[in-house]
Amino acid sequence: MPGTSVLSDIRIADMTTVIFGPYCTQTLADMGAEVVKVEPATGDDFRNVGKPANNKNMGPCHMTINRGKRSVVWDMKSDIGKEAIRRLIERSDVFIHNIRPDAVARLGLTFEEVKAIKPDIVYVHCLGFGSEGPYAGRPAYDDLIQGLSAATSLLPKVDGNPRPRFIPTAFADKVSGLHAVYATLAALRQRDRTGEAVHVEVPMFECITHFLLEEHFYEAVFDPPVGPFCYQRQVDPCRQPLQTKDGWIVIAPYVDARWVKLFEEVLSAPEELKDERLADRRGRYYNMDYMMERVQHYFLAQTTEHWLNVLAEADIPAGPANDFPDLQKDPHLKAVNFFQHREHPTEGGYWETQPPVQFVGQPRREITPAPSIGEHTDEVLAELGLKDD
Repeated sequence: MPGTSVLSDIRIADMTTVIFGPYCTQTLADMGAEVVKVEPATGDDFRNVGKPANNKNMGPCHMTINRGKRSVVWDMKSDIGKEAIRRLIERSDVFIHNIRPDAVARLGLTFEEVKAIKPDIVYVHCLGFGSEGPYAGRPAYDDLIQGLSAATSLLPKVDGNPRPRFIPTAFADKVSGLHAVYATLAALRQRDRTGEAVHVEVPMFECITHFLLEEHFYEAVFDPPVGPFCYQRQVDPCRQPLQTKDGWIVIAPYVDARWVKLFEEVLSAPEELKDERLADRRGRYYNMDYMMERVQHYFLAQTTEHWLNVLAEADIPAGPANDFPDLQKDPHLKAVNFFQHREHPTEGGYWETQPPVQFVGQPRREITPAPSIGEHTDEVLAELGLKDD
C-alpha cells in the first residue's frame, strides 16, 4: 500500500504501547518516517487483542496500528539492551514513549539523560496527565480519560438515560495520538531552527478536555455564564438518523433556506410551513424537534435510495447511515482505493486502509505490513554496529 516519503529523512525510536503513542507513530510512518518499535520479549500488549488462535503473534488491532514499523526486542536491563537503545537514540531524530515518569527514570531515559546522548533530540512523552498537576504520574487509559473529561456525560444529554456511558471508540487514545503527531512535527521544526533538543509532553486528560470544550464550553465560556455547557445542536435528541422504508438516512440541511426547500420541493409538503411553529426562521430554529418529527413522517414512505436521489437533486446534503460492513461497498471509498487487500508474510490475507491524507505530487513509498515480535532485531543491531549473542 502506498504512503508518502515526505518524512523519509526522519528516524523515530518508539517505545510506545497500546493505542495512544502507536497511532502517532503509525501516522508518522505512513508519511515516510523510519520507525523502530522497541518491544519487550512478550511484545506490545496490544498485539494479542482479538488474536485468533491460529495467528502467530498478532491480533487485528496490531495489524492496523503498527504497520510501516520495524520491531526489535531488547532486554532493557541487559548490557546489550542498554547499549542498543543508546545507539538507536544517537541515530534518531525523535524518541517517543508512554512510560510513566518513575519507570522511565529507572531505565535512565529521562529527557536530560536522553539529551545527553543526542543533544538535538525531539523527546516526546505521551502522558496521562501533565507533569505539573496533582494527577501527574498516574496511569491513564481511554476509559478513565473519557470519564474525567466529561465525555461520558454526552450520551445521557442526548437520550435522557442518566447513566454515564463511554463513547464506543478509543477516541481519547486516538485524538491524543493525533495531538502527538502535530506536536512531534512542530518540535522537529523547532529543532531544525535552533539545533537544540525539544521536550514535548502530550497529556491525554488535557488533550481530550481541550478537544471536547472547543464547542461544549458553549455559553459557560462567558464570565458570568450566559447559559449552560454543551453546544445544544450536538446534544439535541432529535439530531439523529431518520428511518426510511428500507433503512436509515442522515440529512444535514443546516441553513434555513434548505429546510424550506426540503418541505416545499423534496417532500412536496409546503403546507407544513404554514404551522405557526415552522412559519418563520426563528420558529424553525426553536422547534427543530417538531420539524424533524414531521420530516420523519414523510421519510417512512420511500426507500433510502429514493430519498438520496431527490435530496441530491435539491442540493441538500444527505447520506446513508452505514454500518461498518457497508464501508467496503461505498462507491467513493472504492473509487479512491481506500481499502486494499494485502498478503502478510506470516498472517496471510488481510485488508488495509489507505492513509487518508494525500501529499499530491510527492514521492510515494510502499508501507510495510505490521511486524512480527522482534522481526528486525538482528537487522537493527547490525545497523547499530552490535551483535546479539
